[in-house]
Amino acid sequence: MTTPMAIAIYFTIWWIVLFAILPWGVRSQHETGDVVAGTDPGAPVAPRLLIKAVATTIVAAILFAGLWVFMEYAA
Repeated sequence: MTTPMAIAIYFTIWWIVLFAILPWGVRSQHETGDVVAGTDPGAPVAPRLLIKAVATTIVAAILFAGLWVFMEYAA
């Protein structure tokens, strides 16, 4: 696998994993009962995006490593 191909595959895996992790632990303003005037009641209270980005990076790295090992040794 060439370096540009590896980067493209990792980037794709990262985005897919991000969309899978984003809903974890999200509570809306409506659920907490603390709706700020002028905002949507479904808006998240604390999205914790930095933690989710770190988790996404770790999970994507594990998945990419598994894919790389499979492509190197199983083919």
